[in-house]
Amino acid sequence: MLTALSIRDVVLIEALDLEFGAGLGVLTGETGAGKSILLDALGLALGARGDTGLVRDGATQAVVTASFEAPAAGTPLATIFEDNGLELEPGEPLIVRRLVKRDGGSRGFVNDQPASAALLREMGQHLVEVHGQHDDRGLLNPRGHRALLDAFARIDVREASAAYRKWRDAEAALGEAQAEIETAQRDREWLEHAVAELDALAPEPGEEEALADRRRLMQRAEKASDDLRAVETLLEGSGGGLSQLRQAARVLERLGDDHPALAEALAAVDRAVIEGAVAEDRLREARAALAFDPRAQEDDEARLFELRGVARKHRVRPDELAELADELRGRLRRLESGEEGIAALVAEVATARAAYDAAAEALTERRTTAAGALDRAVAGELAPLKLEAARFRTVVATLAPEQWSTAGKDRVEFEIATNPGTPFAPLIKIASGGELSRFILALKVALAEEGGAGTMVFDEIDRGVGGAVASAIGDRLARLAERTQVLVVTHSPQVAARGRRHLLIAKRSDGLVTRTGVTPLNPDERREEIARMLSGAEITDEARAQAARLIGAA
Repeated sequence: MLTALSIRDVVLIEALDLEFGAGLGVLTGETGAGKSILLDALGLALGARGDTGLVRDGATQAVVTASFEAPAAGTPLATIFEDNGLELEPGEPLIVRRLVKRDGGSRGFVNDQPASAALLREMGQHLVEVHGQHDDRGLLNPRGHRALLDAFARIDVREASAAYRKWRDAEAALGEAQAEIETAQRDREWLEHAVAELDALAPEPGEEEALADRRRLMQRAEKASDDLRAVETLLEGSGGGLSQLRQAARVLERLGDDHPALAEALAAVDRAVIEGAVAEDRLREARAALAFDPRAQEDDEARLFELRGVARKHRVRPDELAELADELRGRLRRLESGEEGIAALVAEVATARAAYDAAAEALTERRTTAAGALDRAVAGELAPLKLEAARFRTVVATLAPEQWSTAGKDRVEFEIATNPGTPFAPLIKIASGGELSRFILALKVALAEEGGAGTMVFDEIDRGVGGAVASAIGDRLARLAERTQVLVVTHSPQVAARGRRHLLIAKRSDGLVTRTGVTPLNPDERREEIARMLSGAEITDEARAQAARLIGAA
């Protein structure tokens, strides 16, 4: 529900702050007073085109701020907030602000968080419905008629929606399987050859790296072989360093008691012998590890060349060959058992299609029943609105198969015939603006209990009618306002008298500047304004009395 509207520097409005409440609010004023400016300002806040012509002369920018009650959890509006990362504290009002600069460009905000005009328009669809004589959205758009009928009948499409998705998923799985088998059949010879080749190769994960490391080690061993043999010769054998150290130690053992220095020399030689023995062991260990085997090296290089060649052939890395082999074997198995798998998928599609058909047919049956109920409800509203010769019907027709969806197989469209003998036609084809406005009102009254936007605005829906028809329009607007907030721009005293709140729109001029202002009316002022609407420029006592009677009757 719209709770407040603040306007700064929009056309003839310099500064205006309005508050709104529940029920029916009426806006009246002389023709040309600027009632449309209020609607333009509200539309601007809700994402309408930011025309720089809306900026008041002498101002650099126009700003409109609209406040609404916070959206309830789980509503489409709350979902929009979540999907767009907007934050709204519990109980915090929803504040939409739009700024348009004279030199071009506009900016939008939702609770001081930047928002695009597209997002404001998306939110606006759930906040305010505007109905006027040239409105080509909402009830006039056949694309929304099915949802309106479903809401009227409280039809839940979730079962059909789930069945539709299951059916389409089954069809997609079947199509993928058929395409895979068809491709595999074309490639069967290659597939068999590739699997046989990879099976014969038997690649293992990490094998390439292991072979490459071993080859590098062998190459180093080949280079180090001569040096290792030379070192071994120097250390081992009867003439080697270790043998000579051991001989020196035996001599020093005999002479060690002759002088302390000789004992120290013996200890040093013994340590050298021990370290030499360690070096000798490590040398043997290194020679064993670095043993160069030309045949083993040749085998490793051949294996490495083969792995890399097959990998290049299949355009994968050598380490991916084992995984590729598993994948190709799986494709070959699926090909060999493909017919059995296809048959199972075909059965799944048939079962899922049957479930969707049943759910969609149930929707059709309920919609057909609901269409009759809606037709009767609208028919009951037409005669009081001076549309007694008109006929209304809700058409429920079957869509082409390619247009079936999660909402079923039905096309729903509202049609009317305005005169006896004339054929039914879509709502939007009505020639008379006054008839169109009254049909919209009749439909809204019939559909009102099923909700919609929190605020509905009717722009001069009573134009061209008077007396009993205007009174009937006022009565239906008041009934509508029992369930949702309704704002109506009106020239009819019968409609104005039904309002719970009355705003007077008027122009003021000081001879240099003209401004539009809006004044909330108290009971006396309200009676005076309705009397003016009844009598014209000169307000008579009789007009005041009639105004009082209208207000009292409301």
